[in-house]
Amino acid sequence: MMKRRAITAAKYVFLFVAAFLSIFPLAWMMISATNTSVDVLTGRLLPGAYLGENLKTLAAHTNIGRALWNSFRNAIVATIASLAVCSVAGYGFEIYHDRGKDVLMGILLLSMMIPFAAIMIPLFMMVGRANLLNTTTAFVLPTVSTAFLIFLFRQSARYFPQEVIEAARIEGMGELGIFFKMYIPIMRSTYATAAIITFMGAWNSYLWPLIIMQKAESRTMPLLISSLIAGYVTDYGALMLAVTSSVLPTIVIFLVLQRNFAEGIISSMK
Repeated sequence: MMKRRAITAAKYVFLFVAAFLSIFPLAWMMISATNTSVDVLTGRLLPGAYLGENLKTLAAHTNIGRALWNSFRNAIVATIASLAVCSVAGYGFEIYHDRGKDVLMGILLLSMMIPFAAIMIPLFMMVGRANLLNTTTAFVLPTVSTAFLIFLFRQSARYFPQEVIEAARIEGMGELGIFFKMYIPIMRSTYATAAIITFMGAWNSYLWPLIIMQKAESRTMPLLISSLIAGYVTDYGALMLAVTSSVLPTIVIFLVLQRNFAEGIISSMK
């Protein structure tokens, strides 16, 4: 009995330490947003009274409202476009299965091994020739179809009941009706998983926006935060406030969809 209690206590201690190490950077960042730059550099761990001053500094030197709007717009459009394209592709790969589609799926998975830096210059040239620089379209196009999301939806479609599809076809329902009225509602956890992954990837994207968003009014939050570090003197209080403003939307979205996220990952790995 004593040994079992010791093991249980050790587990709780380990989980507490792991949780503390995970949460501490986020908590320190939020606390630092209320302190001066000197307090941040000295490692102050208590909230301060300079949140308003940091907000005034941030508003005076940056257009944070515009950057937040650009990030939201780009991430939401990228998420909707990716879910629409990749879900249809994954559904088609599995429901209309044949050996040729297996070969094509293998090629798509191999494409994940190609680093983005290798295709960045050709993509930039294509976007420039199409006069799409500083636009949401240029931001979204490279991420509309990704091998990972197609594979995720394909694996989930593998466990979609074939009997349901056959019964719907016998009843006269078309393929689009089956997809929109039956597949999407049943696979909502997979859609939530894909939405979280895509939104966070688009929100935190830095390299591609750095290349194509060449105007100040087109900056996203990662670019704005980078500009705060680029000067000779960095106001770390304002910087931490900007980082906190950038992190909070992703935290909220993840907390709202976390249950469906876990279900989607589990269903795709069965």
